[in-house]
Amino acid sequence: MKMFALFLAAMAVTTAHAADKELNVGFIYVSPIGDAGYSYAHEQGRLVVDAMDGVKTSYVEAVKEGPDSERVILNMARKGYDVIFGTSFGYMDPMLKVSKQFPKTVFMHCSGFKQSDNMGNYFGRMYQARYLAGMVAGSMSKSKILGYVAAFPIPEVIRGINAFTLGAQEVNPDVSVRVVWTKTWYDPATEKEAAKSLLDAGADVIAQHQDSPGPQEAAEEKGVYSIGYNSDMSTFAPKAHLTSAVWNWGPYYTKVVNAVKNGTWKAESAWPGMDEDIVGLSPFGPMVPEDVKQKVAAKKAEIIAGTEKVFTGPIKDQAGTVKLAEGVTATDEEMLGMTWFIQGVVGTTK
Repeated sequence: MKMFALFLAAMAVTTAHAADKELNVGFIYVSPIGDAGYSYAHEQGRLVVDAMDGVKTSYVEAVKEGPDSERVILNMARKGYDVIFGTSFGYMDPMLKVSKQFPKTVFMHCSGFKQSDNMGNYFGRMYQARYLAGMVAGSMSKSKILGYVAAFPIPEVIRGINAFTLGAQEVNPDVSVRVVWTKTWYDPATEKEAAKSLLDAGADVIAQHQDSPGPQEAAEEKGVYSIGYNSDMSTFAPKAHLTSAVWNWGPYYTKVVNAVKNGTWKAESAWPGMDEDIVGLSPFGPMVPEDVKQKVAAKKAEIIAGTEKVFTGPIKDQAGTVKLAEGVTATDEEMLGMTWFIQGVVGTTK
């Protein structure tokens, strides 16, 4: 009996230790963290997770998509990380491959669409914030030409450009959005040069789907306006910066980590939006008029309430073909697979 009692006591201690086990969470970023941009925004989310009880986090920055990312993901899995967040689209296939080798590890891929039993994917409805940013840009443009420095022609980026254009057209029907592709997520010099080419074409507001503030700086030097992305970029172009479409990853990352800790996590495709405070706008620059702020605030409230859907017809593509009939709202699947530009966008999807 005494031996049995000792056995039960040992089991209780072991169980207690298992319950108290520190959860190791890893984050992988495609660009340097820096002090602005995409990876910076994810890093702010990691810091929120790092402050949680019973959680330890670490990260690797500037990891290229492809073989390099597979090496880093595999290394984290081998070290026994409980949760691994891969935050770039090009990490999808490498993460899927590694996930099948480590079934007890939770893998989370940002902006992709593939899953396994222990790999989910997630993103935010950034197109909602893009629409509001477009309203600001359209309101402030005098030339009716907006410039957009864009990374890669994938649905995520195309969807954002279309939403931005729809927002601009809401307040300035004759506006056009000119797109230049850089084919890079993070290259400050290339992004800045792309912005300059758009400025030379007459754009008086520069927007971006890029990680660096290079386009913001180009706008400031030219004496025109800019719309940032990922994080508040006002410090880089205080005279140009109207607002930024920003990420707030803390709420979502803590939600996932808590689910893993509680044993309730399941692989899924998550796409939270403004209603969960995952996306939004940074504070407006002092040059944005009060009436513009009020229009944007009213539209934001409608989006959060669900009474305003960004992609609701009539919407035509560049060729004039009706993609969404009047009153028809795009499904999530249609938005996630968007590979066409709407009327008003100048540029190609290649």
